[in-house]
Amino acid sequence: MTEHTQPTDLELAALISSKICHDVIGPVGAIYNGLEILDEDEGAESKSYALDVIRNVTEQASARLQFARFAFGAAGSAGALIDLGTAEQISRGFIGNGKHKLNWRGFVGYMAKDKVKLLLNLIASATTALPRGGEIDVLMGGSVEQPSFLIRCRGTAARPPQYLTEFVGGSKAPDLDALNIQAYYTWRLAGSAQMRLEILKDGSDILLSAKPFA
Repeated sequence: MTEHTQPTDLELAALISSKICHDVIGPVGAIYNGLEILDEDEGAESKSYALDVIRNVTEQASARLQFARFAFGAAGSAGALIDLGTAEQISRGFIGNGKHKLNWRGFVGYMAKDKVKLLLNLIASATTALPRGGEIDVLMGGSVEQPSFLIRCRGTAARPPQYLTEFVGGSKAPDLDALNIQAYYTWRLAGSAQMRLEILKDGSDILLSAKPFA
């Protein structure tokens, strides 16, 4: 990668905090709007609609926070390993039941925390490769101790994931902000996990690959 000023630890923490707030402020705002409807409208239909909204967005906010806890935070710090079953569950919650579908074909067992965090962030990056939705196939090779990851993004108008391409490809990186910090963090995680990232095309599909350094 070309020369790029690395953020300080405090700057990185601030940017990741902004990213998390950006992701959850929408659902939290929708919860507040639903509560206002409950307070102001006595109609049974309006109350039923408001409760449905509150349930849906509460589930969404909870899933996003749980994902952020593992993908960005110190979840699992009591040990160096994270259960892959938990990683799959968190990923499915993050993807939800919207325009993206997650297909998971991975190992059973525990994997080093830095590698699991990288996998979770690659899945988040995969959603930006499918702006109109599609399927995200998670494939694992190698072993639990030394895995490789292949994320296949299949869908209409699939494209290289926003921002991550610049960091991985070595082109001039953008100034860091709350929108691209996740891509930057993914790139930094790959280095920490001793894995090499590649972004490839296979027909109309986009592939996100992470392999151990040779």
